[in-house]
Amino acid sequence: MSNIFQRIFNPSKVTLELDDIQALILRNRPVPYFGTNVLLHIRDADAGKKMIKKLIPLVTSAKNWHQADEATATIAITFEGLKALKVPNESLSSFPENFREGMAARAEKLHDVGENAPKYWQKPFGTGQIHIAVNIIADTQEKWKAKLKEAEEELKKISGVDVLFKADFSATEEVKNVFGYRDGISNPEIEGSGVDEVPGFGRPIKAGEFILGYPGEAGSVAYFPKPDILGKNGSFLVLRKYHSKVHEFNRFLQKNANTEEEQEYLAAKMFGRWRSGAPLTLAPDKDDEKLGGDPERNNDFSYKDDQRGHTVPLSCHMRRMNPRDTKQSVISDVNLHRIIRKSVSYGGEPEKGITVDDGKERGLYFIAISAKAMDTIEFLQSQWVNEGNFINHGDEKDPIIGLNQGKGTYTVPGSGRHRYNAVETFNIMQGGEYCFLPGLRALKWISEL
Repeated sequence: MSNIFQRIFNPSKVTLELDDIQALILRNRPVPYFGTNVLLHIRDADAGKKMIKKLIPLVTSAKNWHQADEATATIAITFEGLKALKVPNESLSSFPENFREGMAARAEKLHDVGENAPKYWQKPFGTGQIHIAVNIIADTQEKWKAKLKEAEEELKKISGVDVLFKADFSATEEVKNVFGYRDGISNPEIEGSGVDEVPGFGRPIKAGEFILGYPGEAGSVAYFPKPDILGKNGSFLVLRKYHSKVHEFNRFLQKNANTEEEQEYLAAKMFGRWRSGAPLTLAPDKDDEKLGGDPERNNDFSYKDDQRGHTVPLSCHMRRMNPRDTKQSVISDVNLHRIIRKSVSYGGEPEKGITVDDGKERGLYFIAISAKAMDTIEFLQSQWVNEGNFINHGDEKDPIIGLNQGKGTYTVPGSGRHRYNAVETFNIMQGGEYCFLPGLRALKWISEL
């Protein structure tokens, strides 16, 4: 994917302050990828500021986001982290209410109930102890390990900051998730980043939808945290850790389809794509690996001729997350609900066709970025993931990430319309945090408070 953006990058179209924006926002996820998530707790404010100052030289700016040939290091801070760093009260109060409350406190809004409720989350998620999240990702093990070693060496020099959680993740050149499906295909492009319109991606969306301090789709600059040096060129990041029950998904397929070919077809109808990444819209009857692996074609499609979902079911995971030009029963502007996804898989794919839990930890770190990430994820979780009113499907939920709990239903329209029952929760929430993604000047400002 990075090669595409190198070809279509146009310096004359850059209007954003790229050298002040963290690269994760704009840089495409590397292929393959290797990385680590580290969650930190600040016991001493001065130590926390010192740590940030030490890490700033390692943080990657978006200046050369389109090249993506170096390891990317990112720093994100929770509201409790900003408090621990002694950010002034007038600045703390300028952050959005849902960010100040934190993800665990917003569980009802997020439909994080039942088996996804915070009381079941993996510690330290939801405890208020997570202050800083550091993400390192690269396209080779060598680059990843070198960047990680630099960060760890700096952390060792500072007392008063504790490592609460450290976990690695990776994917091969096929970039498949633990269910065996190519992921990370569809992300919006940002106006002013220097990108021209990419086939299949639609027009670049106004920068203010993703980066603070710029006009959004409505034409105005939305309010952002103060002072300007703190909020400008920043964004918000949502981190959600899921444990994936691949064996349950395979069991569901085998229960509802006879042959392996029929099971693959049903799975594609639930995801919206085949395992290769080929979209059902362009490959309605069978997988097309060449199409799925072609980033200039695998996202270049429309739903305008499939408004009833006969080819791509209205309720499938991909169509729910980006309805594109689907005529919705409950009208909403799709561009106002787009997020930049930087999700990564951990644990690797299990044995093909596994139907018994092998006890291994595997799943997804869902990472979403937006100038209003909290509002967006709460909307997506409550309206597009765990409800079906916007597509006139009642209380039907997303078949892949919805909270179905063995009671879910899934509708596949067409001449042979079928409604599947007893859909399980295939991805169990294990915890998450709302984070602020400061610009590089903001990180320096925080470190010098």
